[in-house]
Amino acid sequence: MHADHTKYFKFTRRSRLEKSLNSLIGIVEGITIDGEINSDEVAFLETWLLEHRAVTDTHPFNELAPVVRNAIADGVISDEEKQDILWLCEKLRSSDFTGGTAADMQRLHAVLGGIMADGKITEQELRGLSDWLEERDHLRTLWPYDEVSSLVTGVLAGEGIDAATHQTLRGFFAEFIAVLDDRTIKQPLLLEGARIVGVCAVQPEISFGGSTFCFTGASEKYTRAEFFDLVIERGGRPLHGVSPNLQYLIVGAEGNPCWMYACYGRKVEKAVELRKAGARLLIVHEHDFHDAVADAG
Repeated sequence: MHADHTKYFKFTRRSRLEKSLNSLIGIVEGITIDGEINSDEVAFLETWLLEHRAVTDTHPFNELAPVVRNAIADGVISDEEKQDILWLCEKLRSSDFTGGTAADMQRLHAVLGGIMADGKITEQELRGLSDWLEERDHLRTLWPYDEVSSLVTGVLAGEGIDAATHQTLRGFFAEFIAVLDDRTIKQPLLLEGARIVGVCAVQPEISFGGSTFCFTGASEKYTRAEFFDLVIERGGRPLHGVSPNLQYLIVGAEGNPCWMYACYGRKVEKAVELRKAGARLLIVHEHDFHDAVADAG
């Protein structure tokens, strides 16, 4: 991309985003349309990365580029990798992103971090947060809007903030301080019915023998192939996708909390849906998986 063109970026951002995402979708669909992918087709996908290298540090390309790069690292694109790329493209080109939703969600994360900055959460702060949420009800159904709204409404409808309630609020809000210093949110919470629970299981019991495992996200310690070997060596069976037959979905610890969608990707989304439908499926943080591996020897 010629340097002279960059000065026009601010005037064409929306159209450039649409063009880039549509091009990537077309490339992925085109090179996989016959069910086979050769080295020349992978190289063609690499040209998309090269064409966007000047903006790979800016959103949303800083979210897309690692997904594409990881998919082609071994010279083969599996169906799961293809679906991950297409899912993320569709999310990023939706009205949720291209409208004001992305900015408002990022602001919500920062608001929660700001409330928690002094280590105290007051009833007055919760009432102010409740008003803020009401003014942005277009965020409903997007994580963590519903979780925050339910928690705040429940506390304000009670008898004030006692020690136990304050501890619960601190545990929730503290996660969003991580957003402000580029660390990964470790234990995001999810609304299931009337309860707020962790997306990732807390201190899960992990049994390897005969169990099925799937991995999503980037690991701070292992490659995907190494994850598979660890499971197989301990009598487990790795799967490439999320299905009702899956027992453990391991979520990698690496990530960028300012990403709007990739930190909560397609596999996690599907696993949450299956869990809500009654599937006995555990979503496990990578750190807990490491502990289980060490315990299993």
